[in-house]
Amino acid sequence: MLYIRFLVLTQEEQGINEEQIALIAYVIFAILLLSIMVILFFVTFQKRKNKLLLDKVKQQQEFDEEISRTQTEIQEQTLKHIGWELHDNVGQLLAYASMQLNMLGTKVPDDVKSKVNETSDIVKESLKEVRSLSKSLNNEVILNIGFEDSITNELSRLKRMKFASAELHVKGERQELKNKKHEIIIFRILQEFFSNSVKYSEADNLKVALNYKPDQVDIIASDDGKGFDVDTAEKGSGLINMKSRAELIGATFKMTSQPNEGVELTINYPFNN
Repeated sequence: MLYIRFLVLTQEEQGINEEQIALIAYVIFAILLLSIMVILFFVTFQKRKNKLLLDKVKQQQEFDEEISRTQTEIQEQTLKHIGWELHDNVGQLLAYASMQLNMLGTKVPDDVKSKVNETSDIVKESLKEVRSLSKSLNNEVILNIGFEDSITNELSRLKRMKFASAELHVKGERQELKNKKHEIIIFRILQEFFSNSVKYSEADNLKVALNYKPDQVDIIASDDGKGFDVDTAEKGSGLINMKSRAELIGATFKMTSQPNEGVELTINYPFNN
């Protein structure tokens, strides 16, 4: 009788233990399931958060690019208008003045004729400069005469104006930039560099090198002037403008300078842009 009661109790205890084990297993499973759900929620939340942040960054980049593009287009339209004004108005006035001086030169006394001829030559030279400048400001002219010829035309104008030498050197097999607008943007960057050289460098010589490679073209512009502090210049609007233009077309931009050793600008433009 005692054995039977012990056996019954033992079976009851085993039943209780199995229920406890089942309850513990259920609790563990519930905790694991809850943990997995929390982890999945956290991962999903992080992905969503990261996607929103990336979208925000992308939208900001697109906005900045659109602002830069709009500013560039406005600047180009302004330069184009100035170029037309120089060619059509100032150019015509100088041409008329030159014609009048030529007519006057045939009627004045000999002792005055040399002065009139000298003035006429100055007016003719001014007319030549105005026409050359108007070409460098007009996008359509730049596209028509080509990238390298536009640089040569600008260097020739600067040489007449200020520098002892201003030369273009070309290496490698020539390749055209697939996007013609990019040619104009690079040309405008170079113009900004030339303008700074004229105003600040006190240089005697100016040089531009185009090094064509299979996958990119390296454009290097340099002068032999007094140089400047690059760290200070990086805060200026001129350098910021050049950098933003280069970034707009997917080119790398670098400017280096040493005191009394001039300034060097390097633009690396990949052809797969």
